Amino acid sequence: MFMAIRELRHAKTRYILISLIMVLIAWLVLFVTGLAQGLSSDNASSIQTMNADYLVLQHNSDQRLTRSTLEHHTLEEVKQQTANAEATPLGVQMSTVTSDYNDKRIDVTYFAINPQSMLAPQVVEGHMINDSSSLEAVVDRSLKEKGLKLGDVIHDQASGQAFTIIGFTKGQSFSHTPVVHINFADWKSIHQNRSIKEDELAFNAIAVKGTKEIADGIKTQVSGVEVISKSQSLQGIPGYKEEQGSLLMMVAFLFIIAAFVLAVFFYVMTIQKMSQFGVLKAIGAKMSYLARGLISQVLMLSIISLAIGIGLTYGVSLLLPESMPFELNAGVITICTILFLFVSLLGSLLSLYRVAKVDAIEAIGRAA
Repeated sequence: MFMAIRELRHAKTRYILISLIMVLIAWLVLFVTGLAQGLSSDNASSIQTMNADYLVLQHNSDQRLTRSTLEHHTLEEVKQQTANAEATPLGVQMSTVTSDYNDKRIDVTYFAINPQSMLAPQVVEGHMINDSSSLEAVVDRSLKEKGLKLGDVIHDQASGQAFTIIGFTKGQSFSHTPVVHINFADWKSIHQNRSIKEDELAFNAIAVKGTKEIADGIKTQVSGVEVISKSQSLQGIPGYKEEQGSLLMMVAFLFIIAAFVLAVFFYVMTIQKMSQFGVLKAIGAKMSYLARGLISQVLMLSIISLAIGIGLTYGVSLLLPESMPFELNAGVITICTILFLFVSLLGSLLSLYRVAKVDAIEAIGRAA
């Protein structure tokens, strides 16, 4: 550590430039990761935050909520298998609405729920709907950015029904559209003009809160259904898997590029110091001492760069508009920090190998 600090003080400019590059890499990695998490939340936050463990869908629905149609007798069969667990229906319908405020069309997703069930979202403004409410809705607060407020009326373009906004929720989106929560009485009203039997339109899924044993029991005892976890249902949201796959690939390549860049920088600097390492070896310095000095340098530069990169990322996130999906929590930062430190140490292995192979006599000869 003593040798590492002395060298950092001696060659300030060189290490400042390396730190700057590491800061930019860390900043880019964290920012892209924040965008990936933000897009994931914007695409599926209503499912991610749902107070359920499993979803029961129609068989062969490809794990997609919008392709599933379940009847009332299926709900009764599922409830018989859930014992003390809770099971409640969920209706999902993507649609387009307008408001009295303006004629601009807004894509939304209706979630039909029992307001007293575990699927009821937390209301941050206004109040929750109930079973007896008629043509009232609780909507995601992202609609406030479009000029809507409590008491405004939205008009469903497909059915012509008008819903009064009585509450706002937070973090309730599906397939990049805000979720509009309604009760099942209103759910039936937006389908009453369609030429399909009403019982076939009852709901799309059954949310179950329980153990894996209960889920397996439903799978074997109830015919015509498939039981999937919440994480599996995310893969069925249109575009979710492809979007997240592309962004995660970008993050992975950024870490790989960071490992190569850091390896090259430290290797070049190590080559420039071969004569000094040779002299240290000649006077009795052990390889473990030299390795600790090199690893200490890498860790100090990485930690300082990460701290600055995290600060820059949070600073820029405060300047981003509310409409831009960006989310970076402590857990994600911890994982990125560990990975960045790992690739930094991985990049220093080539330098350590070169130091281990240096010949003291030859290095002293070059220094002379």
